[in-house]
Amino acid sequence: MKVLILGSGGREHALAWSVKKSSRVTEVICAPGNGGMAAIARCVPVDLKDVEAMVRLAEAEQPGMIIVGPELPLSLGVVDALQAKGMRVFGPSQQAAMLETSKSYAKRFLQRHKIPTANYAVCTTQAELEAAVELFHAPIVVKADGLFAGKGVIICESRQTALEAAQGLFSGQLLGEAEQQVIIEEFLEGEEISFLCLSDGKYVRPLVPAQDHKRIGEGDTGPNTGGMGVYSTDAMLDPAMVEWVMRHIAMPTVRGMASEDTPFTGVLYCGLMMTARGPQVLEFNARFGDPETQAILMRLENDLVDVLDDCIDGKLAGTELRWSPGASACVIASSAGYPGAYTTGLPITGLEDAAKIPGVQVFHSGSALKDNQVVTAGGRVLGVTASGSSLEEALGRAYQALGEVHFEGMYYRHDIGHRALKKK
Repeated sequence: MKVLILGSGGREHALAWSVKKSSRVTEVICAPGNGGMAAIARCVPVDLKDVEAMVRLAEAEQPGMIIVGPELPLSLGVVDALQAKGMRVFGPSQQAAMLETSKSYAKRFLQRHKIPTANYAVCTTQAELEAAVELFHAPIVVKADGLFAGKGVIICESRQTALEAAQGLFSGQLLGEAEQQVIIEEFLEGEEISFLCLSDGKYVRPLVPAQDHKRIGEGDTGPNTGGMGVYSTDAMLDPAMVEWVMRHIAMPTVRGMASEDTPFTGVLYCGLMMTARGPQVLEFNARFGDPETQAILMRLENDLVDVLDDCIDGKLAGTELRWSPGASACVIASSAGYPGAYTTGLPITGLEDAAKIPGVQVFHSGSALKDNQVVTAGGRVLGVTASGSSLEEALGRAYQALGEVHFEGMYYRHDIGHRALKKK
């Protein structure tokens, strides 16, 4: 069968790599793909903002399965449009994806279904905003309602700065687009965990947990990014805590969506804060995380195509996921200047030498092919990923591989996994 993967980042490269291993797959097509994916898949151009263009591509290719990677096509309803044409698609409907695309929807859903989350207020006017801010102690979290690639969350050290941030969201000054709703939220303290699950609309199967590193600088300093690295270990959550999160967060979410006639099929990404009062939902994503997917799929022993088929067919109840013991880690190599302005088109060397290191896979996040040379084409350029019997071994391999790779201005954090290593 042919598999079509919509997207162009490291997540989609990891999905393509995993899908390619299936004995059932004859060809992987990535749309639009990138310079790294071209080595294992046929890359075809498509505009991920154009639902009709994605449908036309799928009709021309007639794949046996379509996997939707990024949030933007999900938010535009590409799954609904493809299913209307009789296509087999892995991903949630436009309505179900609102768990990610509207923070106000998600917060109200969590409240309705008594799923633990931070206290909050949804504000639509200046008067509501001023009244709400008085109810919270600093620091205060201010969130835009829609999708802003991690840039719509502002942690404010005082009520006054929270008011100013919210006003900037309402006016459009902060993000370039005026928000109709702004969320004021309690600040939670603890460690963040990415808890991803597969759902067929009724049943839920957890993936191994991971921890992302959002900030650009060493020691978790500087501005937020799309993610500078991630790791996954067996020790991150013990079996009792996994069971608690499944019982109190993941399964109630899927049951709640089904009860509201918006069944959720796909990946439910629960961004959790492990607080003194237990795990709390910070946010939902309605798709595989990036870079979490790179680390997680390195440990998956199942045939991914079989697993996603079970999700599409509503047969997840009989699916048992198998994982390699030990650990995996992904370190992002980014362009100088990211998450601000950066230069593209810079040649990347050393990729073949990096790939020769045992247990290493180099996933491309922002690369392109130019005159048969792989060049930079984004802020996050590569996700150098490795598995090992321990976190130290996985990280050692990833950093060894990074030592082989070069492009002008390449930047990466040297402390991925530092919280876990300190506990040892």
